[in-house]
Amino acid sequence: MMVLKVSDAEWKLQLSEEEEKKKNQKESLQRTQKGFQILSERDGSEDSSPFLEIADQRGNPLKIPPQEKKALILAMGFHEKGRSLMKKKQFDNALCHLLQADQQFSRCGSALLASVDNFAVLQLDVVWCYRALEALSCLDDGRSRLQIAEDCFLRCYGERQQRLLMIKGNTGREEVLFLRLHLLQSLLSYIEGNDAQARHQLSKVEALYSRLCLDSEKMDQLMSLGFTEREARLGLRACEGDLQEAAVHISNQRQEREELKQRERKRRSRRSEVISTLTELGFSRRDAARALHHADGDVDQAYGILLDSSGSAQATNSNTEGCVEQLLYLGFQRDVSEAALRLTGGDVQSATQLLLDNQGVLSPELMAESPSSEEPSTSSSNSTEDSELVNEVLEDISRHEEDYLDLTLEEESELITTMKTYLSRGHTHTV
Repeated sequence: MMVLKVSDAEWKLQLSEEEEKKKNQKESLQRTQKGFQILSERDGSEDSSPFLEIADQRGNPLKIPPQEKKALILAMGFHEKGRSLMKKKQFDNALCHLLQADQQFSRCGSALLASVDNFAVLQLDVVWCYRALEALSCLDDGRSRLQIAEDCFLRCYGERQQRLLMIKGNTGREEVLFLRLHLLQSLLSYIEGNDAQARHQLSKVEALYSRLCLDSEKMDQLMSLGFTEREARLGLRACEGDLQEAAVHISNQRQEREELKQRERKRRSRRSEVISTLTELGFSRRDAARALHHADGDVDQAYGILLDSSGSAQATNSNTEGCVEQLLYLGFQRDVSEAALRLTGGDVQSATQLLLDNQGVLSPELMAESPSSEEPSTSSSNSTEDSELVNEVLEDISRHEEDYLDLTLEEESELITTMKTYLSRGHTHTV
């Protein structure tokens, strides 16, 4: 028996490439996590900093407990990054990010996940990556994930998709998800040797594909009216291929988005006016913005928060002055007394002992030193790095809320053809 042997040089090159690949994946995961962690900790109180809101399908912000919101932002962030990599056919790297998204979703409340389709779509994306990577070792996990996706769609959309119909007015766009679901189920059934089930699922796929595969002339007509390719594709699917209805549907959606933008602009303008009013009363713009945020936009409540904070600050200053007076009474100078209190965190006894130990005289180094200056400031460099990370992850977030439904079905078409070939072979079940 003759065998092929890889040379040592070639083997080392392969190992080096594999190590470099793992290193890049790890770095990408870390940067993605850090970027979305920064965003998850921002609450929108600072006008100059980008932040994320979690909204419903109409763009209305959702009220979610802070900890759950952070986990959800990380989960959705990793999912968006994974989808971005899938579009680039980088399925190995995409899978790493999708599995991280899965972990973060597990930290969210089950009640929240049961009411949205994000988790189901994630399961489909994970198994789609398994398929692309031909990861047969993940067969059992893939089957389990597809079942989770199917159950989740059932809860979110309703048994006959009546809930989806009530919310969106149509179900055509979401049918691409069911096409991919049944196609993957067909593939797994075939690999497991269940040809009958594979054919049954494939028949569902072909029925959906015939409805979702669009007329190129209608697409061109809609695009000639000024609509984008994505708008044309989603519009025709939503209206079951009816050209006129699709045009009206797309126009209505554009109008809804513009109205949402106008409401947001008015809200921001009103917020800016209120902050300016509060700053005219003597408060800093940053404090005013934070108070208004914590008061959910209520001006009177924000003013009350600022007054309370101001009173607390005055009480603190008064207490500090009292401590200084005690040290002055003991015969120490004001400047060394204030420095001693800074160094001891305001503790009068410790400050007194410090001054006694030094005969009431502190060195210039100690006089200039404070707890906050013990370590060199890195806020500027950290701020620059944070901005880079945030901008990097924001690039992967789609600006269209239905991007996950905008499938051209090219990959699906190829797999349908492949499945037909597999099933025509008879008893051979290798992919």
